[in-house]
Amino acid sequence: MRMRRKKNLGQRLEGCGEYLITLPRRNLDSRCDEAVDLLDCHKIFDNNNEIQIEIGCGKGRFITGIAKKNPQINFFAIEKSDNVIVEACEKAINAGIRNVRFLNIGAEYLLRYFPRHSVGRIYLNFSCPYPKKGYANHRLTNPKFLEIYKQILKSDGEIHQKTDNQGLFEYSIENLTCCGFKLKNISLDLHNSGFENNTITEYEEKFAGLGKNIYRLEAFLQ
Repeated sequence: MRMRRKKNLGQRLEGCGEYLITLPRRNLDSRCDEAVDLLDCHKIFDNNNEIQIEIGCGKGRFITGIAKKNPQINFFAIEKSDNVIVEACEKAINAGIRNVRFLNIGAEYLLRYFPRHSVGRIYLNFSCPYPKKGYANHRLTNPKFLEIYKQILKSDGEIHQKTDNQGLFEYSIENLTCCGFKLKNISLDLHNSGFENNTITEYEEKFAGLGKNIYRLEAFLQ
């Protein structure tokens, strides 16, 4: 079911100020390799700290939590839904977190805005599994997305994924391996694994509370 547009959404988005970066929409074509709208991360954050991004930030619990714990890292949160990203922005603003910015785009457009080999880590937290085979190309670990990530990740960059969906997890392992990534720190039951320093998301809390296993992995380029 489609989410109902929030009341005063336009006004609330404007109120997010510098936290929500307004991106040029001219000729917005994910097939275009011309990176004409690259972000100046140094100017945005006024430093040269490492860049990490979360794709599909939802209401912002994870990104605000991890940004607060790591003030020495700059974070970008990617979310294509206006209705959702506004809540994440407001959460960061209310918490006074300065090292995070929000981008209202889909993952297919990342190459238009992020310079090649500029990102240290990508977080994929509880992405939509798109269980029907016909929608597999929408999964954020589909090869078409993995090839984009490879271009924006640094040579020592990593992808960290968490999900409650076993099918998506197995699909991700297969595609990551086929696309040249190596895997480490694989967990089939994160909350009973002894893993430390885990930043919990909204969906993670919900699914773990229902007794579901949380799957996690880290992937890096060979």
